[in-house]
Amino acid sequence: MNHNIALSTAFAAALSLGVMADAEAAEKRVKKEKCYGVSLAGQNDCSNIAGTHSCAGQSTLDNDPGEWRLVTKGLCKSQGGLTRKEAREVLKQKA
Repeated sequence: MNHNIALSTAFAAALSLGVMADAEAAEKRVKKEKCYGVSLAGQNDCSNIAGTHSCAGQSTLDNDPGEWRLVTKGLCKSQGGLTRKEAREVLKQKA
C-alpha cells in the first residue's frame, strides 16, 4: 500500500512540473513592446531617448516621455503610454 502512495505522489509531482513548464514557456512567448512615458522614477527598462543614460533603473522622473518599459504588446495605450515616435514629438514640443 505504501508503494502505491509513493508511486501516486511521484506521478502527481511529475505532472505538475510539466504544467508549470508549459506555463513558463507560454509566458516567454508573450510579445512585448517598448512603452514610453509609463515608468516610475528608477523603474525604466533601459536607455532613454536623449541618450543621457544607458542603463535600467536610472530614470529620475515619474512618467518621463523619454523613458520606457517593456509591456505586453497592445497594452501601451491603455496604460497611457506613447510609441517612440510620439515620445519624440512630446519631447520636441517641451524643448
